[in-house]
Amino acid sequence: MVIIIGAGLSGLLTAYRLHQENIPYTILEARNRIGGRINTEQAEENTAIEMGATWFGSQHQNLIELLKELNIPAFEQYSNGKSFYQANPNSPAQPIEIPPQEPTYRISGGSSNLIHHIYNLIRKDQVLLNQKVTEIIYDDNKFTIKANEEFRADNIVIAIPPKLWANRIKISPKLPEELMNVAKDTHTWMEESIKVGISYNSSFWVEDGLSGTLFSNSGPIVEFYDHCNHERSRYALCGFMNPAYAQLSKSERENAVINQIKNVFGEKASEYLEYKECIWSEELFTYDSSESQLIPHQNNGHPIFRISHFDHKLYISSTEAALQFPGYMDGAVQVANSIAKRIIRQLKEDIIT
Repeated sequence: MVIIIGAGLSGLLTAYRLHQENIPYTILEARNRIGGRINTEQAEENTAIEMGATWFGSQHQNLIELLKELNIPAFEQYSNGKSFYQANPNSPAQPIEIPPQEPTYRISGGSSNLIHHIYNLIRKDQVLLNQKVTEIIYDDNKFTIKANEEFRADNIVIAIPPKLWANRIKISPKLPEELMNVAKDTHTWMEESIKVGISYNSSFWVEDGLSGTLFSNSGPIVEFYDHCNHERSRYALCGFMNPAYAQLSKSERENAVINQIKNVFGEKASEYLEYKECIWSEELFTYDSSESQLIPHQNNGHPIFRISHFDHKLYISSTEAALQFPGYMDGAVQVANSIAKRIIRQLKEDIIT
């Protein structure tokens, strides 16, 4: 039995790869939902709004190959027309022309479409929600995992951000001190981010010859993009808010955002259907404080995460542990594929010996 801690992209995909080889597994997820930092919410008029991972590029071949394997389409991020840039709080946003760049892409139906597609391919009864793991004990070649219930396993994959397991899960015997120190100083992707999405009855910015893109050095919105669906039948803008605005109330943030984009895109921006936001620093199972200030992606992809422990029975996953593109969806796919292959190979060697 393989226990996988975390039902984000890396955890679910690891389970799927084991499922393909008829290797038994159970996923323990602390949240009351699957997906981790991938979370597509439905606004009014069934408009999908990404509160987490959203974009990828042509360089992210691990993710692209997975989407092809599962027959999930993707589409290019809309960027036609003029964009806006606000240099400082005291100056209005100015229209700019962005030079041609490598396109970015989104997953049709929302990023959670990938999550639920994988979930539907594995045994749902082996994905257990509301199971916060607090302790892992390795003894006599077996693991005991203490969560809301107690579980036994032959192998473990820890598929949550390193800082979370290093600070919150008691592991005995202790893992190497160097690993623990690196894990505690590993930046968790999205942990300070505030995602904002606003749904509309129409893509009025397109009608006005605008891309929907806004860059601001002050905020509240610092990045905003067209967020219509693949069919362009649902309409929204979505992006990131300055993390400092987490100190305000939700209504204060909403009013500040609407005032800002009204000044940029015009009065139609205030005629919205629904405002949605996610403050990731308030997400218990994503954010944990750090003893020192971490820079974005600090220690992401560190080679120490690729070392297995306890006789090759405990593996460290999550996008932060990936060899390629750590911190991105592509990294989560890469590390899941890699660890699943290692477990399958190890189990086959154990059978032979």
